[in-house]
Amino acid sequence: MTATPSGRPATTSAERLARLLNLVPYLLSRPGVPIAQAAADLGATEAQLRDDLELLWVCGLPGYGPGDLIDMAFDGDRVTITYDAGIDRPLRLTPDEATALVVALRMLAETPGIAQRDAIQRALAKIENAAGEYADAPIAVQSPGGDDRLATVRAAVESGHALRITYYSATRDETSERVVDPLRVIIAEGRSYVEAWCRRSQGVRMFRVDRIDALTELDEAACPPPQARTAAEISRVFRPAPELPSVTVRIGRGDRWITEYYPVDRVEEITPEEWLVTLRVSDLDWARRFVLGLSPGAEVVAPAELADSVRAAILETLAAYA
Repeated sequence: MTATPSGRPATTSAERLARLLNLVPYLLSRPGVPIAQAAADLGATEAQLRDDLELLWVCGLPGYGPGDLIDMAFDGDRVTITYDAGIDRPLRLTPDEATALVVALRMLAETPGIAQRDAIQRALAKIENAAGEYADAPIAVQSPGGDDRLATVRAAVESGHALRITYYSATRDETSERVVDPLRVIIAEGRSYVEAWCRRSQGVRMFRVDRIDALTELDEAACPPPQARTAAEISRVFRPAPELPSVTVRIGRGDRWITEYYPVDRVEEITPEEWLVTLRVSDLDWARRFVLGLSPGAEVVAPAELADSVRAAILETLAAYA
């Protein structure tokens, strides 16, 4: 788990969003509540709650000035919402939303190789109980093309057949065709992956199902060699190895999300507004595109090769506009 500069565990974006959605209604019903009490009631630390309040304060229209949509007043360690922008009650699911969640969770629970099945079943039971009679309503939950691809992959895993796939690799920004021997389907961070022996790479690889542009189940049997490892030996989709390139980037407040989405080696607070983040990457080409996608104030500290590559890409873009 990634740690923040203060040493406390970093919550995921989904967990923080759920807390923020309930924070305003909670504060509206308790004007002047002590921050310590609010943190305890919401299952957060005081530091996390103060960060949440700071984020709420700058939520608004483009420009995102303080108090634009959500405004509040502080009296010592107590807080009161003075303007709520209409967020005056906790989030409630409509019957259609609840039913869609029920169907999606049932499909997820049946996916081969799924982890934390008990947690899925507990969430499903709670939503079914809240949805009541709507839980059995016929409703289709589909994603464009994704369900068909996942169904074909699952069928190949169950039948033990090889697959021919056309796959887009984001790290190399290229599309290639290859034959793979699927081992199992897993779910990680909300995405479906097939772990397979890649005959082209001669190694076990993870393929994101939504990045498979085309696939065909072959008549021939899957024949991964003995050295092919199963997904049970892999704790996450990307495991930074010591031999991979190390990248250090100076980021501002707007780019702190990367510490929640990527495994990082180190986070150092330079100033209250700037963090120094060190992480390992699969290759420097991916790192260049990654840095170019950050806020304009982001700066590569190391390695120099990456800094030069990013600078050259920026100058080339500016020259094209000129």
